[in-house]
Amino acid sequence: MEKHKVSSEDKNVLLKMEGICKEFPGVKALDNVNLTVKAGTVHALMGENGAGKSTLMKCLFGVYGKDSGHIYLEGKEINFRTSKEALENGVAMVHQELNQALKRNVMDNMWLGRFPKISKWCPLTSEKKMYDATMKVFDELEVHVDPRTVMSQMPVSQRQMVEIAKAVSFHSKVIVFDEPTSSLTEEEVDHLFRIINMLRDRGCGIIYISHKMEEILRISDEVTIMRDGQWVATRPAEELTMGEIIRLMVGRELTNRYPEKDNEVGQSILQVKNLTAQYSLLKDVSFEAKAGEVLGVAGLDGSGRTELLENIFGIATRKEGEIYLHGKRVMNRNARESLANKFAMLTEERRATGIFGIRDIQANTTISSLPKYKNGPFLSDKLMSESTEWGINAMRTKTPSQKTQIRSLSGGNQQKVILARWLLTDPEVLLLDEPTRGIDVGAKYEIYQLILDLAKQGKTIIMVSSEMPELLGVCDRILVMSGGRLSGEVNAKETSQEDIMTLATKYA
Repeated sequence: MEKHKVSSEDKNVLLKMEGICKEFPGVKALDNVNLTVKAGTVHALMGENGAGKSTLMKCLFGVYGKDSGHIYLEGKEINFRTSKEALENGVAMVHQELNQALKRNVMDNMWLGRFPKISKWCPLTSEKKMYDATMKVFDELEVHVDPRTVMSQMPVSQRQMVEIAKAVSFHSKVIVFDEPTSSLTEEEVDHLFRIINMLRDRGCGIIYISHKMEEILRISDEVTIMRDGQWVATRPAEELTMGEIIRLMVGRELTNRYPEKDNEVGQSILQVKNLTAQYSLLKDVSFEAKAGEVLGVAGLDGSGRTELLENIFGIATRKEGEIYLHGKRVMNRNARESLANKFAMLTEERRATGIFGIRDIQANTTISSLPKYKNGPFLSDKLMSESTEWGINAMRTKTPSQKTQIRSLSGGNQQKVILARWLLTDPEVLLLDEPTRGIDVGAKYEIYQLILDLAKQGKTIIMVSSEMPELLGVCDRILVMSGGRLSGEVNAKETSQEDIMTLATKYA
């Protein structure tokens, strides 16, 4: 490999990416992008959805091959062809979309592809060595997870921490964190930042991708901003404000993070009575929701927020409880029945339960409302195309065409397609589980505006979010969950984050 000529100013440079270009059919994802990461620093990478952040990192990590440009690690030119090669050479990546063997246990996932052997003479895997090695990493990082737990039995946040621990276990020089806090609670975010600071103190170079500007300003040393596949700026974090970051990201001023609330809350149309789940901790939850209302659901991870929506929509088994819409009892025993009853639900796990990865944008947009596109015994491609075009325009989804496979879009653009899908079913009650997860600040504003526009049409929105400022900025009332129970209800205009946290820890 070619040795890069090191200047005096480059002596502390750990990673250098120069002139990186990458094209996909119909789109130039990266156009002459540069990135320089110094040892012992956290370098944030920011930009709107589709700006090219994840693509740039996948070129570094060997997931994609770059079309042109150069990458240097500690002055030596590298060109990883696989992620395994990257890991073996000191570059690790915690992906936004977790790709884990869910039917295997934690330690199997930790050491996949590098299982410790009983001895150099016995090629069989040593369960004891694997367990001990896992516990050593977990103890160092203060991760409290049983290595023998099957991955599918854990919440997303714990699976995320396992993935972070796995990246650390490679003793990497460079670690990329792609939206690592999208499914973490505030307490878990603090824990992650302690881990990142420990790695920074060891001399690691951390590349941190996030749309959460408070986090960026809190944890970063330097910030690089991208827009439309191009480098825009690199600045010391201490010189940046939220307003300046937004201006550089979106190319325009964004004075308000939340739209003005002008929806009018009407009469109660939804009653949930004594809802108890069969296979989760959700117990005896009762509340009402009104026409034109945005009702928030807050709580720590594992509090029962997601389980509440899943039980209302019928994708989790109810043990007890009744649901009434306009005074009429609805059973909602499964998703099909719930759709027929004018309910719709956007799930938290976009990749696992949201998208059909190998299908195109049109199929993913129209799949939940196919009967409206019937033309005799056939489906009308013209009507489906018109609805898909509406969804792309309404959500400002960045895609080369309707026929593009959804898995080739950025995570945020995938989220926009799914949201458009549910809006096309014309629901009366829209259940949203982390609707802005992994979405940039400009797109978040557009989704907030869409939510409020639906509320103004008389729709009832029930919205789970881990971001309390988001709940306070968008919702009318907020239900607070704790330990599977409803611990309280607050008026969004008259409460604070401290009040919500007090209720969130009531039964925890």
